[in-house]
Amino acid sequence: MSEAATLERPSSQPAEHVDVLIVGAGISGVGGAYHLKTQCPGTSFTVLETEETYGGTWWTHKYPGIRSDSDLHTFGYRFKPWTGTPIATAEEIRKYMGDVIEENGLDRHIRYNHRIHSAHWSSADNLWTIEATRRDTGETVTITAGFLWMCQGYYRHGQGYMPDWAGKERFRGQLVHSESWPEGLDYAGKRVLVIGSGASAATIVPAMAGKAAHVTMLQRSPTYFRTGRNAIELAEELRKLQVDETWIHEIVRRKILLEQTVFTERCFNEPDAVKAEMLANLRSILGPDYDIGTHFTPSYRPWRQRIAFVPDADLFQAVARGEASVVTDEIEHFDETGIQLKSGQHLEADIIVAATGFDLNVLGDIAFEIDGKPLAFHETVTYRGMMFTGIPNMAWVFGYFRASWTLRADLVGDFVCRLLKHMEAKGARRVEVALRPEDKDMPILPWIDPENFNPGYLMRGMHLLPKRGDKPEWQHTQDYWSEKDAFAAIDLDDAAFVYR
Repeated sequence: MSEAATLERPSSQPAEHVDVLIVGAGISGVGGAYHLKTQCPGTSFTVLETEETYGGTWWTHKYPGIRSDSDLHTFGYRFKPWTGTPIATAEEIRKYMGDVIEENGLDRHIRYNHRIHSAHWSSADNLWTIEATRRDTGETVTITAGFLWMCQGYYRHGQGYMPDWAGKERFRGQLVHSESWPEGLDYAGKRVLVIGSGASAATIVPAMAGKAAHVTMLQRSPTYFRTGRNAIELAEELRKLQVDETWIHEIVRRKILLEQTVFTERCFNEPDAVKAEMLANLRSILGPDYDIGTHFTPSYRPWRQRIAFVPDADLFQAVARGEASVVTDEIEHFDETGIQLKSGQHLEADIIVAATGFDLNVLGDIAFEIDGKPLAFHETVTYRGMMFTGIPNMAWVFGYFRASWTLRADLVGDFVCRLLKHMEAKGARRVEVALRPEDKDMPILPWIDPENFNPGYLMRGMHLLPKRGDKPEWQHTQDYWSEKDAFAAIDLDDAAFVYR
């Protein structure tokens, strides 16, 4: 299968037109392309991808040990069984995505090295005009589309969030960010300091431990983690029984989704009991003398921030072996040889890794205009987290915080295809969502309640995101178990949908 760009049209030719333009060839964009091809045959579509190949996160992230932090039975697509271990490497995930592209002939629809810089909607023409630049040739490319499907993700891949630490320019070693990992970084036998305690740090630390002289994870505050075998016993048992992989995929997905829903409900209804269970598990690995109270006991209830799964407890096993350690403290300043902490302790390092998260990138940093006026995305109100008031003929994929992203990508895929077919049946060329008369007194709130979910990247970028209402249809509920039924039951002739 070719990964090369397929657009070879001189820039002087008139704009090309497609029925649907998909932005991004990551997990959402590839899934969207599959749904269009299978559910809307005859619909013309193109996928524009900034990078040189498909994969999104699984291509741009290069740090050691890069892997999923949720299981592939639910992170995998609904339509293609996952047959590997539940926690998979980036390479394994890209192989899976590549198979979807090749098996369904999607490669001819994907154009790589195309960076979109503007999207303009014209109500007179009922069209989007998208302008992009080919990174490999510098050519300007213009495409018009009837519908825009935003699958670009939600953060800047090439630039992570780097706090403005005092004195960081004084450090004489290497300071790198997990989002922009330098090729060929040699850390063998060196002292490595990883700043952060999220999924990236929990992946990087055990991957570097054993090769580095020592790896220290420096965190300002602890994070919750779940551990377990990198295997699903039910899947293993069903394979012994020679059950078809399609059945195994569906059965295991349903089991995991139900268990996740029950666990999430327990986190809200009995947080102290869940917290005690999670800490007891870590104590069994690290031993009774380890200071779990300081290093692995968060101040917030479970699931107020994302909980990463640590396969085979490799992070904690590295700590137990003495190859890695955890320091919980705040940074006073950097100096030539490492970091001075507010407690007075000094951490020496040859390499410092900032696994400090990312910055939100809403709508791909594309300059949007609606009938000549710049789009104020943060002033719109979301319809179920995928359409927005005042933005015609556009859908956005934004996944789940507490479940696999792809679950929602599949739901949105079904919805978009159903909407496109409904528009065709009505003879409509334009659709947008609008608040109904019964919504006029509805409270307009931030994208999500910080008491519900409040990771740093979301709090830093909340002002960029659309608003929500207090009704399920005017918010992203973050509840797959209810949305899987609610999405299928959406009435496309409800007053919330305005057709022209």
